[in-house]
Amino acid sequence: MSSQFELRSARFIAMETMEKVVESGDICVDATMGNGHDTLTLCSLVGENGKVYAFDVQPQAVENTRARLSEAGMLSRAELLLTGHQNMLSYVHEPVKLVLFNLGWLPGGDKSVTTLRETTLPAIKAALSLLMPLGVLSVCIYPGHSEGAAEREMLKGFFSALRPQEYNVLWHTFVNAGDSAPECVLIQRQP
Repeated sequence: MSSQFELRSARFIAMETMEKVVESGDICVDATMGNGHDTLTLCSLVGENGKVYAFDVQPQAVENTRARLSEAGMLSRAELLLTGHQNMLSYVHEPVKLVLFNLGWLPGGDKSVTTLRETTLPAIKAALSLLMPLGVLSVCIYPGHSEGAAEREMLKGFFSALRPQEYNVLWHTFVNAGDSAPECVLIQRQP
């Protein structure tokens, strides 16, 4: 059997990371629920004894995710929260293995409703505080719109200042794809 590696996209890197990091029984957070695709993947990875906290500010995102998880028989593995990810610490009180952010807007939804710097940064800080040793924070950034570009610059400054004794930070950029190409940042808490 031949194995082939292919660099595909920021989302693909985030998905591969999820599949390598998360194990049965883990606690995870989907900080940007969207249509529930990542929430479903996380629910399948954490198994019956794990839990996924999923956040979104749009009722449509929660409805879409609830339907997707119900259809897959995995709704009991998740807590779907209709609130901003900046409120994460009000709901998540245990160390987590992975926190996933997919910044931007709800696919198929209103593109005027996006993640915002003023809520993203507190949410990122909360996520880092929740990571267990060797836990991972995965952030997909979409700089192709003005708020996404501003989020990228803000996060570049913030992540660059993290102490390497506490976190390893890897920024995936497809340098030949232009300034608006999606990027994936992976941060792992040191043991």
